[in-house]
Amino acid sequence: MGRVRLAVPIVAVNVALLACGVLAAEAVRAPDVGGAAAVVGPRAAPAASAAARPSAVASPPLTSTSTPTSTSTQPPTPAQTPSPVAAPRAVVRTGFAAYAQAGPVTLHYPADLVEVVGLHESGHDGAQPQQPVGTVAPIGALDSRSRGTDRQGAADVVVDPRGQVRSPVTGTVVRAGSYTLYCDHTDDYLVVEPDARPGWEVKLLHFEGLSVRKGDRVRAGVTVVGARARQLPFTSQVDRHTVAPHWPHLHVEVVDPSVPDRPSGRSCD
Repeated sequence: MGRVRLAVPIVAVNVALLACGVLAAEAVRAPDVGGAAAVVGPRAAPAASAAARPSAVASPPLTSTSTPTSTSTQPPTPAQTPSPVAAPRAVVRTGFAAYAQAGPVTLHYPADLVEVVGLHESGHDGAQPQQPVGTVAPIGALDSRSRGTDRQGAADVVVDPRGQVRSPVTGTVVRAGSYTLYCDHTDDYLVVEPDARPGWEVKLLHFEGLSVRKGDRVRAGVTVVGARARQLPFTSQVDRHTVAPHWPHLHVEVVDPSVPDRPSGRSCD
């Protein structure tokens, strides 16, 4: 599919950039666990084969590589009303290839079947901008969330809910577990120190079935880290640019922890 210019309200950035957002006020922050689970507020399983070459395909049985412009219907049967049928969904088989560069860190698609990638402002001041590279799925920047951080500091990768989740980077797991999102929702997280930039952290959120732990080595696009993406029980910003019923998304960001982070002021009290 190449680099695709997405429709308004997505703003094109260089090669057509797009982007995660849980509600308009979400600031997805990976928990800096060291004890109790952190709250996200506004502002190894067996290794698989090496990443394949990206190619455009349809994800059976509800996907299509055509642009979703129409809705098909089934012919009515006697005394019955036809049931509505979902619009075609355009997806790309990524082969877990690289999709962006954040400084010296190369980020790979964490899933094989991807609908779109939405770049957005991170909730952490140390988040590094993600520059698309060799992308095969539509990618662009979402509207501002007024966080005062780089508009490409995080990515929401909309993925097939049935597919496994793999590490987006090569490195060593420094933290992994579950946390509470918005004071109410259970979610899994993974934090990897990338080989390409020791000291930085690559964070992955919104999945379930965590299969790695602290100290494990992971390879980008190869090591399985989760069973599937988690379907969040609320609407996300990136959903405006996908076909209903909306697929879940995986949140990926690269953070320099040495950069002081302004407190969000969010609490569950």
